[in-house]
Amino acid sequence: MNPTEQARFKPLYLAMQRALTLQGKRPKTIDAYSRAIRRVSDYFDRCPDNLTADELKDYFASLVISHSWSTVKLDRNGIQFFYRHVLDRPWDWVKIVKPPKVRSLPDILTRAETLEVINITHKLRYRVFFLTVYSMGLRLGEGLELEVGDIDGTRLRVHIRGAKGGNDRYVPLPEVTLDVLRRFWATHRHPKLLFPNPSGGVEQMHRAAGPMDRGGVQLAIKAAVADCGIQRKITSHSLRNACT
Repeated sequence: MNPTEQARFKPLYLAMQRALTLQGKRPKTIDAYSRAIRRVSDYFDRCPDNLTADELKDYFASLVISHSWSTVKLDRNGIQFFYRHVLDRPWDWVKIVKPPKVRSLPDILTRAETLEVINITHKLRYRVFFLTVYSMGLRLGEGLELEVGDIDGTRLRVHIRGAKGGNDRYVPLPEVTLDVLRRFWATHRHPKLLFPNPSGGVEQMHRAAGPMDRGGVQLAIKAAVADCGIQRKITSHSLRNACT
């Protein structure tokens, strides 16, 4: 993007960030919608405030080939937000791109398969994490964000904060999971996080600024599933689905 286009783009991008924040959008939504605007700007190498319908059709035709439909939907929503709340212009997305409505059933592990996946996982932090999300039915992000103060060992429950939709909830904490979490925490003794990022080395985990990387968790379960010889599409969310 040349300096002139960059000068036009910057205030509009900042205006979008402000509009997203003022509408109470969650951080993940803000990131996704902002990324959509950056992506379409990079594609045309100019400020996206004057794109034609044909140009947007070309863009989404290219995006469908290179990305998943979930990404296409996020980009559609992000660009639509940009048009409505920043440019104050209508945008008829149905005439440009309409992702198909797909309702697929998730692949679910049996109890025996779940325990096999957990037990075969090589690294302790991932093994403990998989047991935690499985035994309490947690989403990936909920497990990663767990803090020491969220654990109520006396009442055997865990406070899940800022879950889907921004709502808090309590979930039962099995005694075996509590025991495993206590022993795992003793290996790093982070003052806040239960699953700190080990990027600085295991001996530095107690100083980590954030939790484990989501991508590392997904790679770990993919490797464990392969080691078990399971021929299904299994992710960390499959452990939540397997919770009974």
